[in-house]
Amino acid sequence: MNILVVGHSYIVDLNCEKLRELARISPDIQVRVVVPKVWNPGGVQNKIIKSEFKDEGNFKIVPISNYSQNHQGLLTFSPEIIGLLKEFKPNIIHVEQGIKSFAYAQLIILNKMLGLKAKNCFFTWWNIPYDPKFPFSWLEKFNLGNTDGFIAGNQDALDIIRDHGYDGQSIIMPNLGIDDILFSPKKEPYLKQELDIKEKDFVIGFVGRFVSEKGILTLIKAVSNLHSKNWKLLLLGRGELEEKIIAEITNLGLKNNLIIIPSVAHAQVPRYINLMDTLVLPSETDETFKTISAKGWKEQFGHVLIEAMACKVPVIGSDSGEIPYVIEDDGLVFQEKDDKGLKDSIEQLMNNPYLAKELGEKGYQKTMEKYTNKALARNLLGFYEQILSI
Repeated sequence: MNILVVGHSYIVDLNCEKLRELARISPDIQVRVVVPKVWNPGGVQNKIIKSEFKDEGNFKIVPISNYSQNHQGLLTFSPEIIGLLKEFKPNIIHVEQGIKSFAYAQLIILNKMLGLKAKNCFFTWWNIPYDPKFPFSWLEKFNLGNTDGFIAGNQDALDIIRDHGYDGQSIIMPNLGIDDILFSPKKEPYLKQELDIKEKDFVIGFVGRFVSEKGILTLIKAVSNLHSKNWKLLLLGRGELEEKIIAEITNLGLKNNLIIIPSVAHAQVPRYINLMDTLVLPSETDETFKTISAKGWKEQFGHVLIEAMACKVPVIGSDSGEIPYVIEDDGLVFQEKDDKGLKDSIEQLMNNPYLAKELGEKGYQKTMEKYTNKALARNLLGFYEQILSI
């Protein structure tokens, strides 16, 4: 099976592990990953990334010159891609730029023009209902009309594509999995000592951006009302609210309970997660967020949840977006923006170590079964086989 995957997220080598695992399943599986030759992700990084060709046998990363360097939907590729398509002759063309992307339309057209007869599929995270306007309405209609199947990163994304009239093959799974060697339960006594975390301290963790939609101010309110004072709040990340967080904690007389660690290399993240007695993802729906064709934001998955689960750390999450579907019965869920509900959830784990251990074990088992890179690769192959059989 020859599989062509197109996506700007694969300019980051770490994000390719699922596709490497896919190529390892069988020597008969050939995977080519097309990435933009030059990309500016913006945001915190705000730097130009130049991709490099990589040849790992039946897995190859192929940079192709691109016409948009910072917009997912507008990304398209130079005629270089035609040569790759002719030489590789894919059975599957899988584009991870969303349903309203020009890159997906470009690959659909080239598939037809070159007579490849490959199956077309796409990946989407988008979980806010929208009403596309011209020309995006036409673009979506064209893309859906030439789609053999799609992968939704969450339940809401699947429901939206169904509401827009597509009734073909589908699967729900994130596009990135877990490295179960890196993210695994480990004791970190030296790091614990370095951060002055005592044995009596219950460590409440947060990993991510310090921004309002991640609910971090709700977390501050929740911990400030905990009955016990034997806790530490470990925040790993950075963002615009950092000064406000420090000021509020200081005003509450809880400065000694706060530990802020600036963003660290990905390989170091599990060291800090393994210090936590619970990880909290208190995301909040943001109605002010806008794109060209939609308004609003809610949590699309919450990858840090499965990273914590892989370390047997019990998780607490709000009911924003996909979070309740990821947690299910293997953690605790509270109503978003409800600081009292979050406080009660934290105290439930503080006061019941048996429950905390049980939830940690259940989350670990689920992550090993569903969310490792190997598990995602197996599911993805099954999806490809399904659409090829039609």
